[in-house]
Amino acid sequence: MTFTESKTYRIDPLGAGDILQYEKLTTEIYQLLTDEHTLQFLPEKKLHSVDAARNWLNAALLNFYSGRNQVHLIRSAAGGTLVGVIDLIPPAVAREYYCLADYPFFIEFYLKSSESGKALMSRLLPKILSHLVQDGITELAAVVNRQNIAAGKVLKRAGFRHSGHFDQVQDIYLYSVFCNKNYVQALPS
Repeated sequence: MTFTESKTYRIDPLGAGDILQYEKLTTEIYQLLTDEHTLQFLPEKKLHSVDAARNWLNAALLNFYSGRNQVHLIRSAAGGTLVGVIDLIPPAVAREYYCLADYPFFIEFYLKSSESGKALMSRLLPKILSHLVQDGITELAAVVNRQNIAAGKVLKRAGFRHSGHFDQVQDIYLYSVFCNKNYVQALPS
């Protein structure tokens, strides 16, 4: 999934080309995953050192090439600066961590605090979903801290529906192209 959104942002899969910018990307990952605002509802994602950012990046690269997850980088279109991360987790990997009746793909996203309040994910998520549907991914889930009202609204606007409690502090949201009115209307008869 590579695309540009309104000439301001682009989304690219993490890949071999990123190795050429390894140290710069490590620093950007560290900045993103130490940002207090970004991690307000995700304290378990916080990195404590640049070495931890290197380990995160190394694991993301290995996982990407082994099919364990698909990390995509949200960058400014002009300078290529990292502004966020989208992580797509396949059902087989979700099965290792969660005990659920069904295992769709899971999506997670993180944005730098400087991008907060710009409705970036509200604009990007529908486009991301469209790309994923074209790739054959028709069902997704997202887990959101109940206090993260903004993330819940973004998911609902994109066509996710609140499905219930995931655990003591998080809710689960589900997306299915078969339940999305816009997609169902676009299906051939």
